[in-house]
Amino acid sequence: MNFLRNNRDEKLEQENPVVDRRESVAALQLEALPKTRWERSWPTIACGAGLFSDGYLNGVIGSVSTMLDQLYPVEYKDSPARSNVSSITFAGTVVGQLFFGWFSDHYSRKNALLISTLLLILFSILATASYGAGGSISGLFSALTAWRFLLGIGIGGEYPAGSVACAESTGELKKGHRNRWFVMFTNVQIDFGFVVAALVPMIVVLITTENHLGTAWRVCLGIGVIPPLSLLYLRIKLKEPEEFRRETMRDTRTPWWLVIKFYWFRLLVVSLIWFIYDFSSYSFGIYSSSWLLIILGPTYPLWVSFGWNTVINLFYIPGALLGAFVSDWIGPRYCLAFGVLAQGIVGFIMSGLYPILNTPKNVGGFVVIYGIFLSLGELGPGDNIGLVASKTSATAIRGQYYAIAAASGKIGAFIGTYIFPFIIDDAPGGPSGNRAGQDPFFVSSALCIFSAFLAFFFLPHIGQDTITDEDVRFRAYLESHGYDTTKMGTKDYQMQSSSTVDTRLNGDGLEPGYEKEV
Repeated sequence: MNFLRNNRDEKLEQENPVVDRRESVAALQLEALPKTRWERSWPTIACGAGLFSDGYLNGVIGSVSTMLDQLYPVEYKDSPARSNVSSITFAGTVVGQLFFGWFSDHYSRKNALLISTLLLILFSILATASYGAGGSISGLFSALTAWRFLLGIGIGGEYPAGSVACAESTGELKKGHRNRWFVMFTNVQIDFGFVVAALVPMIVVLITTENHLGTAWRVCLGIGVIPPLSLLYLRIKLKEPEEFRRETMRDTRTPWWLVIKFYWFRLLVVSLIWFIYDFSSYSFGIYSSSWLLIILGPTYPLWVSFGWNTVINLFYIPGALLGAFVSDWIGPRYCLAFGVLAQGIVGFIMSGLYPILNTPKNVGGFVVIYGIFLSLGELGPGDNIGLVASKTSATAIRGQYYAIAAASGKIGAFIGTYIFPFIIDDAPGGPSGNRAGQDPFFVSSALCIFSAFLAFFFLPHIGQDTITDEDVRFRAYLESHGYDTTKMGTKDYQMQSSSTVDTRLNGDGLEPGYEKEV
């Protein structure tokens, strides 16, 4: 099935012809490296699995905020602290993404990961121990807000360093399985984090009872220390991805004007899709426990609301798992487009049925339809937007390219978590009326349809060898504009290999020393 291709990409390919390579040069070389299956797999796991912390630490704050609502109905509920505590992590994440994106390209993927891991451990502990001077409640909220911002910087490092290194490491894995490995240890980890972030508060509140919510919210935040701590050893043992060793510009000048001309449109499209996805998904995720509390009413125990929230978050998993395989079968572009289009359709259905579902006796129906809405979001943009961002640019600038796209997403999440309460509170009939539940789905569903349009018509095709193909394509473009590509790569790699496009595409499209496959 042929759709409109990106005309700009076709034009660039015509201007910079590259030999047709059914088997990508560098991919063949990576697959030929003498490594065991575990040696090929564990860097992908170690690089990507840290995003579990993003899912948990961002997801659990919704339940923590609900507890703080109960503990401080005046000081917290009716103050800016309510929005700040929930949203400030996104601001820190944007800072972390941009900084670590630059750091991972110009210095080291491995060291960027190590620093972000240590930041996650440190500020998770400090957020758990938040305290206001002299027992001040407002001081407590200020401290929690500050630590959550700094925690966000550590989370931000996981995106350009962890996801990018994860994508580059998949080049050594079996062709036809690379996308699913990336998805399993990036987005599935985020979604699993959201599920655990919903389950933990329910269990903790059941243990402590609602008479000890002051202890419960700290325990929920403190558990967030465990995931990054468990990855610390693996990340210390990591080496730089092979693709990074070959293509980095850390020891030479980056031709920024050429980079901008080559990638500006593609980056704009990817950033817009990510902005829209995070605008809806994080906002729905954070406020779902409060939403359920509205539907169930004040007579239900708090743990019941958290329990239903766990069921909702479980719907993320089947969509994310299915999307991992579909992405390999039909490609990330179509998987993203079909998934988000279906999500938009279900969202409009949800809006129409909301007056029926907005009752305690029908909360099960609400959870199922809402869960399908979330699951389709994971099958589409959830699984594939990070994959698209990590595979549609050259390795030399991938950390910064990915960081800008991911930061656009977090800006969307930041705006969404501020706007959603206003959409709900200012809806006709007030926050407990039907429109308060319908309007967010109307907004989100319309944006889903727009995202599908962008993906269908403006994203490029992404194959199993896109990372290495893109590197060769980028080198060809640079060389056609007079840039010396022999200085790309780490110094030890430069000593071992000439790295011009002509050398890499020696006649049959193979590097010297590699025979053409029959």
